[in-house]
Amino acid sequence: MHLWDKGGQTRESLISFTCDRDRVYDARLAPYDIVGSMAHAMMLGRCGIITDEERADLVEGLSALFAEAEQGLLKVETEFEDIHSMVEFRLRALAGEAAGKLHTGRSRNDQVLTDLHLFIRHRSYLIARELNNLANTFLDLSEKHKEDLMPGFTHMQAAMVSSFGLWFASFAESLCDDLHVLSCAAALADACPLGTAAGYGTSLPVDRELTALLLGFHRLIVTSPYAQMSRGRTERQLAGAIASVANTIGRFASDVILFMSPGYGFVSVSDDLTTGSSIMPHKKNPDLFELIRARCNRLQAVPGEVTLITAGLPPGYNRDFQELKAIIFDAFDETDELVAAIGIAAAGLVIRKDIMNDPGYNDVFSVEEANRMTLRGVPFREAYRAAASRAGSGDFKKTSPADYSHIGSIGNTGINLIRLRIEKIMEGFKPGSSPGELFDKIKTDRN
Repeated sequence: MHLWDKGGQTRESLISFTCDRDRVYDARLAPYDIVGSMAHAMMLGRCGIITDEERADLVEGLSALFAEAEQGLLKVETEFEDIHSMVEFRLRALAGEAAGKLHTGRSRNDQVLTDLHLFIRHRSYLIARELNNLANTFLDLSEKHKEDLMPGFTHMQAAMVSSFGLWFASFAESLCDDLHVLSCAAALADACPLGTAAGYGTSLPVDRELTALLLGFHRLIVTSPYAQMSRGRTERQLAGAIASVANTIGRFASDVILFMSPGYGFVSVSDDLTTGSSIMPHKKNPDLFELIRARCNRLQAVPGEVTLITAGLPPGYNRDFQELKAIIFDAFDETDELVAAIGIAAAGLVIRKDIMNDPGYNDVFSVEEANRMTLRGVPFREAYRAAASRAGSGDFKKTSPADYSHIGSIGNTGINLIRLRIEKIMEGFKPGSSPGELFDKIKTDRN
């Protein structure tokens, strides 16, 4: 069934090329598409465009389809072009002639865009919760290992004393910024495009503010042409947020791989988080972290994919936008897996606690020696040269976290400030945005 069918015959090979792969992704939009259609039917009824009886029939029929969708039973079969045509066809048996009026005042252009905004808003909220949990895992590990010292590096050389507490806290703070970027992308999706039709509005007296209210959107996309102009922009911002998360997780994995190597030996992992060699009996390989790093690097290419697909397109809707679904859906799925994997992996790290007893790291305390001299009134440049002249002597006094007081140091990692920042950012994500919660809201408001 093709909603655009005017009686002609389109080649099956063309339908296959344009629809077959997309049907799989479209099926995932089913619950979002149905609640969007329920809100649209409610609006049509309240505006007097359809009768109250027709509205009731549509809402009840859509409710039955929603129950199937929530159980994952609603599939887009090959006789249908997309989720929209399938829902409308199935609705005929459930709502009778009223099904033919559901599409009044809207186009598939604003319909699929509404579905995507609902999907992105909801999935962003879900992944934000997981990122929040991961950040708190890092913060808990920071607290646990705040006394465990390690060398900090610049130019791949041991530079100054640091701690595992500070190391873990830095990744929590990075996730904090990632959450901020994600919240901005989610805010872009929290705008209702329904009623903009094909991109130029409709002469029917629709109430766009009502459908936005029913679907829990914070605001409208005001001008109809911008609804289609925003295609690609929202996805590009979301892709940027996902790439930012991937950068944080990938860098953590890369650090672990380095710190597990024989030249460092700072951390180890339990046997259940490593693999071995088929020929070398002693090997314990960090395959998990290497694959995490590779997948994170691949996710950082997603913004480029979105940009290349949407760059230079002419005004209005273009079928190119269809390809964005696969990119964004897969990126969400990959990020979910990565966040879960790195959380397990981080909790399984075994931290070596005697690293700074290695005489090879003694010179990193020269910085602290220069600072001690400075506090006694010696100009820093003189203190610097005096400390440098003793490099390699092995007689620098080691420091402890108690010697550091400023926020962001090994003695004061500032993890409580990071927790507060994360809590504040999480307030920007919208709970109650799942299809089930929207369904309950619309059903409550149906009268």
